[in-house]
Amino acid sequence: MSELAFIDDSFDSVAKSAHNETDVFLFILPHRLRDQIMKIKLRLLSAFLCLFCVSVHVNSRTEAAETDNKEKLNVLFIGNSYTARHNLAQVVKKMAEAGNPNLTFNPTTVIYGGRRLVDHWNLGSQNIVRLHELTADEQKQTIAGLEKDAKDPKNRYAAAALKRHQQLLKELDAEHPSWDVIVLQSYRDDLKGADSLYAQYAPKFAALAKAQGARVILYETTPNTQNAKALKNPPDAAAVMQKVKAIAALAKQIDASAAPMSLAGFYCQTERPDFTLRFINDAHLNQTMAYLTACCLYAALFDRSPEGLPVDSITDIRYFDNKDRTKDRDGNPITTTFSARDQADLQRIAWKSYQQFKTLSDD
Repeated sequence: MSELAFIDDSFDSVAKSAHNETDVFLFILPHRLRDQIMKIKLRLLSAFLCLFCVSVHVNSRTEAAETDNKEKLNVLFIGNSYTARHNLAQVVKKMAEAGNPNLTFNPTTVIYGGRRLVDHWNLGSQNIVRLHELTADEQKQTIAGLEKDAKDPKNRYAAAALKRHQQLLKELDAEHPSWDVIVLQSYRDDLKGADSLYAQYAPKFAALAKAQGARVILYETTPNTQNAKALKNPPDAAAVMQKVKAIAALAKQIDASAAPMSLAGFYCQTERPDFTLRFINDAHLNQTMAYLTACCLYAALFDRSPEGLPVDSITDIRYFDNKDRTKDRDGNPITTTFSARDQADLQRIAWKSYQQFKTLSDD
């Protein structure tokens, strides 16, 4: 026991005894002893505060150093609801940071429902790709064009794009990082091979990305082949492979990686026909397909297998009857937590699909 603890305990004991005495007794602690106790307490308090301040300072510097040492990846996703649903970019972020503990994954999304790359170009999304070098005059020119387009009642997205670009103009003087990766989502614009709009506009966006040293990932969606019910017969391989080869040729042309979802969906339907890849009451990708997509994007981002990643659940952003936030569009739990087997199969199939696609694009 320390000197201070002994003195305090002794004092408390004597004080309690004096307080409980029935006889008239006045207990008075000597001034000298009281002063000594106070001096000891003040010294200890001062020492404790000094140690606390040093500890806080050291911890702050350590945390700052760790933050500075972390690698950053600035990723721009350009797409529609196939990117927005399930907060796909955030799922990829979780996977990316789980697989790369020293990485800070910074996703930015530019989403217009149902829009394709050609529409994004007309809505000025290329300005966001060029954000690090975009001038005020260029942005004002884009805004002027959107102001005219927004007057057309048939142009559903011009008003939203106008608002986005007006806000961007206000923030143009702020520091904007250059992009490390640009993810270009397809949507029913990739079905005609080299003549498709996706094949025409992906190179336009890719050229802007390459000019700043950014990589490009083609996120190929496959709404035409996603199954709402478990399959009883094998999927049509010929149609899938025809499309996959066209996307592989495009990837080779613009030196891009890819998340080949038609191929991944095909392998999933072949090896796990019990899986469904879309909702019954909603044509969008369901939780299973979204998880498979995130795994394919992880593979494309890092040229590494997603197998073993701990992320095991995914949550949609659209609700049953637009009312019950606990259920998805089919009335099932809005969050799907995958079993160990299902998680492992989806990760394995994603890696297999990515490797097979890479072989095609390299040939």
